[in-house]
Amino acid sequence: MSITREELETLMLEVEQEDPIDFADLPFEEQDLRALVASHLVEMADAMESFSEEDRRLTLMAVAAKLVLENLVLHIQMLRQHGLPLSESADALLSRLRRGDGGADRGPGL
Repeated sequence: MSITREELETLMLEVEQEDPIDFADLPFEEQDLRALVASHLVEMADAMESFSEEDRRLTLMAVAAKLVLENLVLHIQMLRQHGLPLSESADALLSRLRRGDGGADRGPGL
């Protein structure tokens, strides 16, 4: 891949300017966590060098979708654990799911 761990870390920091991450009181340094994730993603991208462009895109979309789902689940669990209300956007998304609109684009068997 044509990006280094350090370059990816810099990009991550730029994205965090718009959407900060609440590291709360984790027993790890933010920079260490960022470096760990960046290293993992660069290694993953390097492992996909032999993939076709479409397969790389599909794999990255699948990984991103899984991470967004995991983040949503963890966010909802955290809010419920602390008795806090959902944000408007999360509540609207879950309302779609409750109405049956969440899987409208699913194909057969999904």
